[in-house]
Amino acid sequence: MLNGKNILITGGTGSFGKKFVQIVLEHYKPERLIVFSRDELKQFEMSQRFNVKKYPCIRYFLGDVRDRDRLIRAFQGVDYVIHAAALKQVPAAEYNPAEFIKTNILGAMNIIEAALQTHVKRVIALSTDKAVNPINLYGATKLCSDKLFVAANVYRPIGREKVFTVVRYGNVVGSRGSVVPFFKERARTGSLPITDPRMTRFWITLDQGVHFVLKVLEIGRGGEIFVPKIPSMTITDLARAIAPECRHEIVGIRPGEKIHEVLISEDEGRNAVEYNECYVVRQSPAPEMMEPCETNGGCPCPEGFNYTSNNNPSMISVEELRKILEQIADDYTIEQTRWSMEDVPQ
Repeated sequence: MLNGKNILITGGTGSFGKKFVQIVLEHYKPERLIVFSRDELKQFEMSQRFNVKKYPCIRYFLGDVRDRDRLIRAFQGVDYVIHAAALKQVPAAEYNPAEFIKTNILGAMNIIEAALQTHVKRVIALSTDKAVNPINLYGATKLCSDKLFVAANVYRPIGREKVFTVVRYGNVVGSRGSVVPFFKERARTGSLPITDPRMTRFWITLDQGVHFVLKVLEIGRGGEIFVPKIPSMTITDLARAIAPECRHEIVGIRPGEKIHEVLISEDEGRNAVEYNECYVVRQSPAPEMMEPCETNGGCPCPEGFNYTSNNNPSMISVEELRKILEQIADDYTIEQTRWSMEDVPQ
């Protein structure tokens, strides 16, 4: 589906963006693959690994999702847009609410307007569990963003393919700012801070996240929220997997933080359909877009259904967590070696 196409990813220098670019370059042959972000240093560092000489399709485009005119310029001739740019840190959002609103909400509006004005065929927006029943500002901005992308399908021109779809999942293991590198750093002190021993979290790797987005890019019809079926773990099991010798210091739950994550609320569950590998929350305001799920292998979720990290039938054990962490560490070492080798002048 991506061969010969023009693809743009916002927030392309982030953890997801770099993995997305790597996988697309390894498995497809796009006409152009555009990395759109506002950090020139990160773009320079990324270009040392994915350079134009080795990958003629790659482009680096400086810009901010807050700037609609710049987005319109960047979207010229683009077929598919993956919207991964966002401000994400919960405490920072509470202290700087206006900045999060400008990027996560107004930025989403700019993406939609730019896509409607250009020839973009499909837009996939990344969401988060925190958008479900939000109790912090970050989650509220992502909920608003989700609603904007779902509603955008109403405005697409008749007879032209323009699809806006949302992908929602939980914590990405090993990504920048996640708890894994934080725990590894704190393990040197002999003590790991645990907010609440009851806490559970969903768990997905960067590879899984990227491949799920690519699948949704292919099958999405517009107006859906796609939620992958992913395992959960307890925060104490994660701590034992990373540093079994460390003691646990209970520090208490922080403002705006949940004990358990929710990917589908009970209210959303009334419109949710179950498939083999995912759930789809069908929220499109355009009823004609909603194909009966019985015709495509889906099964409506039962009354009272919700999808939370503590009622998940798939829980990861300490041993399984260690294997995953070892694999991620190996992949990271291999990737860092690639970067350093390719930086050496030939």
